[in-house]
Amino acid sequence: MKEQFKKFLNEEQDPKAIEKITAKLNDLLMKGEEIGYIGVQKKPAITVFPDSIVLTNKRIIMCKPKNLGLSMDFTDYAWEDIAGTFVKENILGSEFSFSTQTDIQVSIDYIPKIQARKIYTFAKEQLEVLKNGAAATIKTGTVAEETVQPTPIAFMEEPAVEEIEAEEVTNFAEIIPVSGYRDEKQHPDPSPAVTTEKEKSLAELSSEELFEKLQNYKKLLDNGLILQGEYDSLKKEILNYM
Repeated sequence: MKEQFKKFLNEEQDPKAIEKITAKLNDLLMKGEEIGYIGVQKKPAITVFPDSIVLTNKRIIMCKPKNLGLSMDFTDYAWEDIAGTFVKENILGSEFSFSTQTDIQVSIDYIPKIQARKIYTFAKEQLEVLKNGAAATIKTGTVAEETVQPTPIAFMEEPAVEEIEAEEVTNFAEIIPVSGYRDEKQHPDPSPAVTTEKEKSLAELSSEELFEKLQNYKKLLDNGLILQGEYDSLKKEILNYM
């Protein structure tokens, strides 16, 4: 049994917690599912039954012991349902959180900083694999249709043009709600140069800053300062940079 969880004891994980989690997960893993990383809470006070987070190649599993550690609650979220991941480093450990496509916010705190960074990196890698897989499927379907055309070489350049246009439309969605908000204040719309600079600043923001920006837009929506459609466009734009 020790050989099965020994590889997850590299960043101050509690050995007893790891052993208990891996023993219970053996019956929960799906066919072809493999554990990639396990993070365990490390609170300032002695915690006999800490919460844990398990990342596999198929999902995120939140593990919460109950009944004095005799049983455990498992809640899982498939990678296809994850919209974004975030890490916030505090004085005592870090907080890892993620949001789903249905706007559910899930978090686990008091994770040692090195564990939180490993969790964040693993999550980003899985989301990138999922994104590339979807893009490859779309691209394959596009090429199959274009080969029917009499001049396939000329059509091979079209996917790149369509991809650029799609990016411009997405960015334009960011411009519309901001412009509308400024009209209420009797200010002119920003020039293209200012918009480009704004897009560049979004790309340079960290995940924590993007998350805070999203929360600010939600407050504007709750206070009636922007419409639901404007909030949805702003949210979609920010998630594209996460």
